[in-house]
Amino acid sequence: MVKIGYFLSCEEFGPRELVEQAKRAEAAGFSGLWISDHFHPWLDAQGNSPFVWSVIGALSEAVSLPVTTAVTCPLIRMHPAIVAHAAATAAVQCRGGFRLGLGTGEALNEHVTGERWPVPTERIEMLAEAIEVIRALHTGKEISHRGKYYTVENARLYTVPDEPVPIYVSGFGPKATELAAASGDGFCTVSPDADLVRRYREAGGGQRPVQGGMKVCLAESEKEGVETAHRLWRNEALPGQLPSTLPNPRDFEAATELVTEDMVREMIPCGPDVGRSIEQLGKFADAGFDEVYVQQIGSEQDRFFEVWEKEVLPRV
Repeated sequence: MVKIGYFLSCEEFGPRELVEQAKRAEAAGFSGLWISDHFHPWLDAQGNSPFVWSVIGALSEAVSLPVTTAVTCPLIRMHPAIVAHAAATAAVQCRGGFRLGLGTGEALNEHVTGERWPVPTERIEMLAEAIEVIRALHTGKEISHRGKYYTVENARLYTVPDEPVPIYVSGFGPKATELAAASGDGFCTVSPDADLVRRYREAGGGQRPVQGGMKVCLAESEKEGVETAHRLWRNEALPGQLPSTLPNPRDFEAATELVTEDMVREMIPCGPDVGRSIEQLGKFADAGFDEVYVQQIGSEQDRFFEVWEKEVLPRV
């Protein structure tokens, strides 16, 4: 059986709104939370980007649902030692119900420190080394590390959870998926790609959890839902490596000028009919996912939770 969680969008909502959504998600019967970790939103219209670790602290007191970052990039903007520190504290706050989702990130968020944005193969290498550093620090022992990309000197985390923080690795292609199988406690991605899941499991992931994410836009009409989804999330239609290379929201604005409402309609279930949403959940289930996290686009959050509590979650 696939577990259905809620995806908290730090790009769209401020910290207090996110905490209220988490409360609604728990009350409606969702099984867990994903939360994005960005410095910028993708598009200015999304309008937010709070510091995720502060929000997680608030979530730990507001709800009892497990929380996964989807995903944190420990390469440039935040050194792996700092990510390890934040994740260990989050795990203690969440009483063990925290999972650290890691990925290779995007220039949109990572270039802000002025450092060079590495090529994809280098980012994979950096992530592998970052995971090594994070796991070492989560033992609570003092470590020193001098690797190809990172140096840590005489560092020790004094506040650590009783059990190691589970690390889930994000992947959209074969190399990242194989890294997830080799180095992660779970795998996460955002499309119901059975081939990626198969590659993950055959490369060593075995029966470790696979998480997926999807977006919907429940609205009064399909037209209204499509317009909202196009205004706020048309960046979802950008192909290949492009989303990882553009440095700021205005570049995403320019790149998405060719994304039509019909393209968004095809990608994202929109409108009052939940049938397409259930169909999309079925695709994730058929592809072998264990958990799927659903994000409601736009302001109709109350309507979403009411409808999903009554009409969707009991069916799936």
